[in-house]
Amino acid sequence: MIYQQIDRNKRKTYLIFTIFFIILAGLGSFIGEYFLNNIWSGVITALVIALIYTLITYFQSTSIVMQMNGAKKLKSEADAPDLWHIVEDLSMVADIPLPDIYIINDKSPNAFATGRDPKHAAVAVTSGLYEMMNREELEGVLAHEISHVKNYDIRVSTISLALSSAIIFISYLIGNAYRWVLPFRDDDDNDNSNWVVVRLVLWVVGLIFMIIGPFIASLVQLAISRNREYLADVSGAELTRNPQGLINALEKLKASTEPMKKVDDASAALYIDDPKKKKHFSGLFDTHPPLDDRIKELKKTFM
Repeated sequence: MIYQQIDRNKRKTYLIFTIFFIILAGLGSFIGEYFLNNIWSGVITALVIALIYTLITYFQSTSIVMQMNGAKKLKSEADAPDLWHIVEDLSMVADIPLPDIYIINDKSPNAFATGRDPKHAAVAVTSGLYEMMNREELEGVLAHEISHVKNYDIRVSTISLALSSAIIFISYLIGNAYRWVLPFRDDDDNDNSNWVVVRLVLWVVGLIFMIIGPFIASLVQLAISRNREYLADVSGAELTRNPQGLINALEKLKASTEPMKKVDDASAALYIDDPKKKKHFSGLFDTHPPLDDRIKELKKTFM
């Protein structure tokens, strides 16, 4: 089952690239049409920006994601002995290198894993989760995150996060582009009415892109099947051989309604539970499967 998921994640990587290419090509076409007088030049520009973003994020994913979410790395075992020992033990059982360990100073209970592969991985927990959970519950949550590392879910998430960030950045550039274009207009041109129209069009279209940019990024995040969360739950329970620990932890996460104070939009899907505590219509656009469903699935599998 685990190896099948790894194979599926590899295929999803290609799917994500295809989806993002289509979106970026659309954004690039707009850039080319309005600023470069050549659609293909715009497409190439957008793809180059995305490629740079992706490469930087892919090879520096841990430091970038941790910085975006305000996480601080544990320097030694003495900083949080219980947390360190649990991650160390679970890593040995999962047969992966010990990930870097981070803590986020936030009362809302949550956790996530990131990195490009098990050799370059990291896990983070909030101070709220560390204080709220007892040892077996903390083991359950961390086993879930270690499973994401072992199953290579983190690689798919990293690529998705990088390209989502690129889309948001390009959308932001388009949204503010009219400020750059107007200073370069021909002052000898007596027909200023054309520039008024251009400015209006750029402002309206730019505003639309700024609004839907994060939404597009969220939709592409949903292209990564939410089944990976169910599998990480099951895999985590198998690592600890104590499904009740994770079940109890998910029950506590369900009871918590306090959103995190600082969360980067592009990395919100990495967390074990929605860090913003927002639920959309019918759950259609939720980045996480319902906790009730996950609890039910764990009970169905192990009890």
